[in-house]
Amino acid sequence: MRAKTSEIRQFILNMCRNKARNVAAEAARHFDISRQAAGRHLAALENAKMVDSSGRGNAKTSWLIPLIEQSWKFSLLGLREDIVWMENIAPLIADLPENVRDMWHYGFTEMVNNAIDHSEGTTLAIHFTRTALDVGIWINDDGEGIFHRIQRLGNLYDPREAILELAKGKFTTDPTNHSGEGIFFTSRAFDSFVIMSRTLYFSHKAEQDDWLIDDDRDIPGTRVFLRLDNNSQRTMNSIYSQFTEPDEFTFSKTVVPVRLARHNGEKLVSRSQAKRLVSRFEKFKTVVLDFSGVEEIGQAFADEIFRVFASSHTEVELIPMHASTEVQQMIVRALAVR
Repeated sequence: MRAKTSEIRQFILNMCRNKARNVAAEAARHFDISRQAAGRHLAALENAKMVDSSGRGNAKTSWLIPLIEQSWKFSLLGLREDIVWMENIAPLIADLPENVRDMWHYGFTEMVNNAIDHSEGTTLAIHFTRTALDVGIWINDDGEGIFHRIQRLGNLYDPREAILELAKGKFTTDPTNHSGEGIFFTSRAFDSFVIMSRTLYFSHKAEQDDWLIDDDRDIPGTRVFLRLDNNSQRTMNSIYSQFTEPDEFTFSKTVVPVRLARHNGEKLVSRSQAKRLVSRFEKFKTVVLDFSGVEEIGQAFADEIFRVFASSHTEVELIPMHASTEVQQMIVRALAVR
């Protein structure tokens, strides 16, 4: 069946999300059309100012260009996230689908509110970019830095432990005024979610579920990046439903990347590491332990989680996933002893 113009141009736009070479040739192969026909589609996107290109022939490189790009700077003193949203961001995405606008409303206001209430900084800078495919927003404050603030107020040994706590959810340094759900649900609503502060980097990508914790740069304050496809099919309700019990509206389930419990590539073998991992698990009914990237664990580590913690917290269901054969053997051993 012959491909529609919209399908071909969407394919080209997707290729151009990151700089891509020889886009027309790839589109021609993918849709079984002539190189000339694919080139005409690329040229149409260039003429519409959606894509820019440089070079010729097989060396031609193409990329998305911003349709809208704006920046703002605010004093944090007395700032209201709802006013920033209504006056600056909402008008720039008013034509997007309602579910996409709802996710932006939630995620943007949550992240700006965090800067207002927690950063202890003086200024907030926001950079907005919209392309033919998506919207990306940078939110930067000049405060203490989120990971070191959590380390200090949470009495943690290392700021990397802050990333583990944020990944679990229900963590806040101000429980009187905050639930600790904002970062957790925002990270899962967006296609790309990044927090950078000092030399630490916390990233979640919807299509990869990929969490990273180290960065070579030294970034002052806290820098948050959100990116979402303009035609995303997700809704905030669909995100909430993944982590709540049926017919309930409470945040009762979490997914924890186990590899975040280790420092500097160390092996997960000790009870202290396990205790760090299971801290606050009792706040949930279900904890999914994602062992991706963890090839093996020690007997004491497994025993502390699946026997000691599980025996004293029978109301919490622990579900391991993506466990290697070696990890599964240690889990089975701990369960057998239990």
